[in-house]
Amino acid sequence: RPALPVHRSARRVAIFGGTHGNEMSGVMLVNLWVQNNTEVQRKGVEVQPFITNPKAVEKCTRYVDTDLNRAFTPENLSTLGGGDLPYEVRRAQEINRMFGPKGSPEAYDVIFDLHNTTSNMGCTLLLESSKDHFNLQMMNYIQASVSNSNLYCVCCFFAGLEVGPQPQGVLRSNIFESMRDILKHALDFIELFNAGMEFPPCTVEVFRLSERIDYPRDDNGNIIAMVHPNLQDCDWEPLNPGDPMFQTFDGKTIHYQGSGTVYPTFINEAAYYEKQQAFATTRRESLVASAIRKA
Repeated sequence: RPALPVHRSARRVAIFGGTHGNEMSGVMLVNLWVQNNTEVQRKGVEVQPFITNPKAVEKCTRYVDTDLNRAFTPENLSTLGGGDLPYEVRRAQEINRMFGPKGSPEAYDVIFDLHNTTSNMGCTLLLESSKDHFNLQMMNYIQASVSNSNLYCVCCFFAGLEVGPQPQGVLRSNIFESMRDILKHALDFIELFNAGMEFPPCTVEVFRLSERIDYPRDDNGNIIAMVHPNLQDCDWEPLNPGDPMFQTFDGKTIHYQGSGTVYPTFINEAAYYEKQQAFATTRRESLVASAIRKA
């Protein structure tokens, strides 16, 4: 039979919480595991829980100077300036030194970045590359293992885990436990893979990020409409051309004018008002992951 694609062992795993300091599930889980890491230890794997943005966590705010999740650019990571740099840029440089540099032999093998969303997205696994067969296999394993049917995979520009809905600065037990459960199965997968288990080819249904939609605005940039009631809380449900999308403050409906069906997500996310985003559109597709085994 043809040789299986091989992947090096995942011996070092980091779990990041508090990248946004008011997303409480990741903050609380990481703090729990820093105190006692028995729950996340697996045979042959070094697991490092880590609070990424402690100043924002202390203030229970998304960030102090700038969004840490957007700070890991090549430009920021190579910028000199020390104490004159925004706090999150300095922090990104520290994290890159500790857990990277990204793509280098010294970098951690797997990093789970834990996030909450105020949108009704359920549990969403964010995948940076649609060609990463290891991560696709891990997503397939998690989907087959969790009891929560509201588990989605998204191809976008960064990797992580989003669980919601949960208000900023609030801890909800069901969201906390859903995130905890997904991490358990992800670590189980890594342990099995390292032990030599062969994972056969599989198909993973994913949503690929397509477009970011802003709120309607006047000439001064002020928002003049809100997410339509028919769209609110309907993350991952089909939005067809002609469907209600926004409702103006005087009650008029603005309809979706796209060329085909899309699947909106991050609908009315509180953190994205400052980013001028009402929701993002995605398109459904199937990705085939090759069989993998440890090198």
